[in-house]
Amino acid sequence: MQATQTSFQGIWLPLVTPFTDNAGGHAVDHAALRRLVMHYRATGLAGFVVCGSTGEAAALDQAEQLAALDTVLEAAAGLPVVMGLAGNHLGHALARLERLNTRPLAGVLAPAPYYIRPSQAGLRDWFARLADAARAPLVLYDIPYRTGATLTLDTLLALADHDNIVAIKDCGGNAQTTQALIADGRLAVLAGEDHQLLGTLALGGSGAIIASAHFRPELFVEIWRAVGEGRLADARRLFHALMPLVQALFAEPNPGPVKALLSRQGWLRNELRAPMTRASPELANQLPKLFDAACC
Repeated sequence: MQATQTSFQGIWLPLVTPFTDNAGGHAVDHAALRRLVMHYRATGLAGFVVCGSTGEAAALDQAEQLAALDTVLEAAAGLPVVMGLAGNHLGHALARLERLNTRPLAGVLAPAPYYIRPSQAGLRDWFARLADAARAPLVLYDIPYRTGATLTLDTLLALADHDNIVAIKDCGGNAQTTQALIADGRLAVLAGEDHQLLGTLALGGSGAIIASAHFRPELFVEIWRAVGEGRLADARRLFHALMPLVQALFAEPNPGPVKALLSRQGWLRNELRAPMTRASPELANQLPKLFDAACC
């Protein structure tokens, strides 16, 4: 099956993975996942990311990840889908990539190999090997506070030379690197930290992959459109209206607060897999009020 072509513009949603309370086993709730995708596909989002950190990918085995992906691909009705691919064993990652190559993906989102902390040369080789093997374009996921590995600007610019490395989810926390990548223009720069959305877009970034877009997605899309059309006052107004909710959604480890609010809204059960935990009752009680206030 051929990969879906996409420009990696706009607001992308890194989906949560709903679970059932299956005698305490917390199986993937494919019915809830399907309902979520069918709801969000009509909101103006550019596409979906499956099995990212928001999707609790580390707690899913390979079969569960592929099953979740297939559910999303079916329900997305042609809207682009990116799949997460994390790990630190190159052989295992390439074997998983072979399975992903049979799906019509818009991209593969890959972070640096965690825990190992390789050299920059090792990081360049890791991503080049994945990009060589991937049928879909590779989206770099620069998130050093999760992986322990920092991708330097020189490394990122070198990887941009690869024909199959096309975008970056930017969680590196370095404003100079973000600006330099946008100015270089070879990689589509997608904000990965929700609070950096407006800044990245104003600099000329292509969009964002942000968990907060589970809520008021149409407003996040409107921020992206407003910046693109030069309506910065409108973008600022919406961004500031959404920020109290965004901050609360990350006041405790993601995706606990996201699932708490989705549960309150009836989309899924408030279930996570250990070691992830539910949002505290205090925060869970605040979230519906912040959602109601984040309108316009």
